[in-house]
Amino acid sequence: MALYHETAGILSEPASHGGSLKTKVFGRKDLTSPPAQVYALALETCKWSPVLKEVIDNSQLLKDEKKLTPVLALLLVHDFLLAKKGIALPSSHGLRLSVERHKARIASDFTRSRLRRKCSTVDALREQVELSNNPSPVHPRWVRVNALKSSLQEQLETTFASFERVATIQEVLVRATDRLYVDEHIPNLVAVSPRTDFSKSQAYKSGAIILQDKASCFPAYLLDPSPDDGDVIDSCAAPGNKTTHLAAVIYSRRADQAGRPAQQVIAFEKDQTRAKTLEKMVRLAGSHDFTSLNLGHDFLRTDPDSELYKNVGALLLDPSCSGSGIVGRDDMPELHLPGKPEAAGKKAAQDSRKRKRKDPESEANVLVDDDGNTTVVGSEKDLQARLKALSSFQLTLLLHAFKFPSAQRITYSTCSVHAEENENVVLQALRSDIAQERGWQILRREDQVEGMKSWPVRGLAENPAPGYDKTIADACIRAYKDDGRGVMGFFVAAFVRDGAAVQSPTSRRRRSHMAADGTVNDSAHPENKADLSDKDSDDEWSGFDD
Repeated sequence: MALYHETAGILSEPASHGGSLKTKVFGRKDLTSPPAQVYALALETCKWSPVLKEVIDNSQLLKDEKKLTPVLALLLVHDFLLAKKGIALPSSHGLRLSVERHKARIASDFTRSRLRRKCSTVDALREQVELSNNPSPVHPRWVRVNALKSSLQEQLETTFASFERVATIQEVLVRATDRLYVDEHIPNLVAVSPRTDFSKSQAYKSGAIILQDKASCFPAYLLDPSPDDGDVIDSCAAPGNKTTHLAAVIYSRRADQAGRPAQQVIAFEKDQTRAKTLEKMVRLAGSHDFTSLNLGHDFLRTDPDSELYKNVGALLLDPSCSGSGIVGRDDMPELHLPGKPEAAGKKAAQDSRKRKRKDPESEANVLVDDDGNTTVVGSEKDLQARLKALSSFQLTLLLHAFKFPSAQRITYSTCSVHAEENENVVLQALRSDIAQERGWQILRREDQVEGMKSWPVRGLAENPAPGYDKTIADACIRAYKDDGRGVMGFFVAAFVRDGAAVQSPTSRRRRSHMAADGTVNDSAHPENKADLSDKDSDDEWSGFDD
């Protein structure tokens, strides 16, 4: 198995070669091991390297096993001590034997290193290692209470009964576990201490709570579909957090509180693998009986004028983007190398010092989009080319959504910080022929649902594109991952047709009945088509967003 040699080769590259760990792993075309596995091994070994270096030095492993390099020793000892299945090599393999014939000494020195750090268990040491690599967490763990299966009050009395309730995000961040903040902007959302583990929680296993970043909750909440808004399309749905959030909003606002909603969520996901994740998520969340899944179907290939979609009144668009706002994609921690006997030890120390210096361009070297796909960008020109390609696709998706005849509300969002994918796409959409023909306009801040209207971070103050003004900037919603609000980088804007933002559900329902009675010409009044969409559902479905 080439895993250890390939990972060692990447970690041994001189600092002068430049690039981040992501670049070095995902930019390689000659790897025979899965890149994700190489990246995970490299990253975790770097995190643990201060402890592993101590163990290897004290056990004198490199003195006895002269064929091992310092980096190989770190990787092998990491898996020997910390991987669930141990070293991923056959029991007779030379590399595995080179470590396991010293297992008593290595285990003993590992125990001493743990006790030296005042950790009574390996789990306690693990938490300490994580803390040392993230000494000041800036992001809590966000938990959405799933209104399809539970209520905030019920979860406060059960799952979070032992949690200390605090008044600010900052108070949540100063403790590893057992603190809770009830969000002021998004209903049914709480923030808990960053390292709270819900993997064994019954609420998590049953779908009563869903782990979802606060900013990722903005699109469904801003769309604010009412019972009179008809069916709702989620155009790029996998993995499903936004899809199930939409379903929860619809369920909580249904006219008949005893039954299922009359309207449908229609979810599209063209990728077959991600579609399976979407399907599982929808079923776990309990929205499968009013969510239509178009698994493997591309939203862009739908016919907006089809009878299937005549009742679609709202659409949620969260297309693939650069993923530049996603939390948790930082470069590797410093690598601490054990000392090779004699002269090599000096060289290893020099190499270790070199690795402390990070390439200032490293964050731009690899784009990992929100689907997990990677694109290597070697220059600013490459980055701009990638953003241009993404924004072209994003605009195409948005213009396609504008064509649905009964559509009256749309949200457009990305987990990107780049204006090219955000404000610029909004501007181009507003200036398009289809927007002018159908009466699409930006949903102004004063007409947004209360929690989004009060969110303080708005669109960029200045934008070089013609037509950008304060009204548009104020209507756009942004989030930044390093501003102290505990969220990922995100952007969302909403569009409405012909004043729909200021019309009450009652007035929209009245227009819908008029249209159904044949007293209004829908072709002359596109806003009335939006009302028809309020009554029924049909669409294509798909994916899971997040």
